[in-house]
Amino acid sequence: MARAAGVSQATVSLVMGEKWRGRVSERTAEAVRTAARELGYRPNLTARSLRLGRARTALLVVPALTNEFFARVYTGAARAAAEHDMGVVLYPSPEGTGPARDPFASARATLDGVIASSMAAEALTDLREGGLPLVMLDSDPERTDAPATVNLDIADGMRQVTEHLLALGHRRFAHIAADIDSWTFRVRAHALAEALRGTAGTVLRSEPAALDVASGRLAAERALTAPDRPEARPTALICDGDVLAAGACKAARRLGLRVPDDVSVTGFDDLPLASALEPELTTVRLPAEAVGEAGMRALVAVLDGRAAGSASLPVELVARASTTTTAAP
Repeated sequence: MARAAGVSQATVSLVMGEKWRGRVSERTAEAVRTAARELGYRPNLTARSLRLGRARTALLVVPALTNEFFARVYTGAARAAAEHDMGVVLYPSPEGTGPARDPFASARATLDGVIASSMAAEALTDLREGGLPLVMLDSDPERTDAPATVNLDIADGMRQVTEHLLALGHRRFAHIAADIDSWTFRVRAHALAEALRGTAGTVLRSEPAALDVASGRLAAERALTAPDRPEARPTALICDGDVLAAGACKAARRLGLRVPDDVSVTGFDDLPLASALEPELTTVRLPAEAVGEAGMRALVAVLDGRAAGSASLPVELVARASTTTTAAP
């Protein structure tokens, strides 16, 4: 392998043993990995794990599998883990965002570390017994002692949505808010209120909803029918997720309202559902796979004794056909 890569045997050992960082260049390391692939080399992971004292396995804890966001987080984490000859076990916590039970007799004996997405740090006490390294994703960075956090700029996403609708002339809004006590949804509500605060004449009401289509429809129906006068009806429904927005669109149709001519609707996530709806949904694109990748790389850094710190990934407004200018006063 050394001959094929044009390097010394010592360099091959460093690269294949994952000890090359700071000793050889990325280009040289990639040359060794390429030679290994071409020669069909497969490392003995069992022997390496015994030598390094690692299980080479990370646990990804999520509050649910019904939300496609978490599946995409897992995809990104697994891809990054494979680069380091590690595996990822996906664990949907039976308690949702509540306290997560240890699915093993002893997580410390089975795992190298834990990555938790959209969970509170205090919900992970059982899993962290024995001092397992923890990386938090999409969670409150002020309420954790985790050595690394990876978040999305959720507040900026909501600001982008609000500014988009204000520019279209909307002043009466209803927030179809996920009825889940978690950091990410609290940030959305706060950012929406703050973004509207500086514009005169705006009205905002909030309707809570469980994170499913039927609940989104019922919440949107309440928002659209509550005003005594049609002219006081919200002209824009800002939804905490694409699934809620799908329900909001159904509510509008049932009430004889056209999206976006009578009411604009926005989502949050940019799931495939967003472009399957008719009209296609204006929403905020969350790079879920990038979150998973960054979280896994942060965990590897912590395991290697390197500083990981905090990261915030940008989000992007995707303007589609579910929003337009309003003629309402």
